[in-house]
Amino acid sequence: MVIADRWTMTRAECLEGAGKSVPDLVAENLRVLFVGINPSTCSGARGLHFASPGNRFWPTLHRAGFTDRQLRPDERDALLSLGLGISNLANRATAQATEVSDEELRAGALRLRRLLQSIKPAAVAVLGKGAYETGFGVKTGAMGPQKESLEGIPLWILPNPSGLNAHYTVDRLADAYARLREAVG
Repeated sequence: MVIADRWTMTRAECLEGAGKSVPDLVAENLRVLFVGINPSTCSGARGLHFASPGNRFWPTLHRAGFTDRQLRPDERDALLSLGLGISNLANRATAQATEVSDEELRAGALRLRRLLQSIKPAAVAVLGKGAYETGFGVKTGAMGPQKESLEGIPLWILPNPSGLNAHYTVDRLADAYARLREAVG
């Protein structure tokens, strides 16, 4: 499939990404590894994280002060140069995160533990409280920093930036993410 050099996609273009995976964007010694629930079908079609036109990850990162401008999903090298990486608990693109099974989240939690042991980021931020709780079989407190670590790495639970998570505005998302940025420097 060839998608024009644009950041809007038709529904049909997005749906071609269903079931596809998106490779982790990681390096050793990251400042933060952001962990989404799973890729959207638009992300699957593009092979890029947070590539749905309505996803608020990129404006949230910028408004939270992680980036000096709003990056695009294809600016992977720029994100890594800032010490920021992206992974997912489940790496199967779906139209909605509710299509991901509990078993997939649990398997993803085990995979994430191995990844964290390998790359050792300064902090890990799971973007979705319910997905984290299901995947790791724990109940967390409020959003933000957690008492427990994950493989010895400080753990944050942050709201998912999906446009489907409408009760969080970009400003509210940015406030939550800015607390993490302040903590990791």
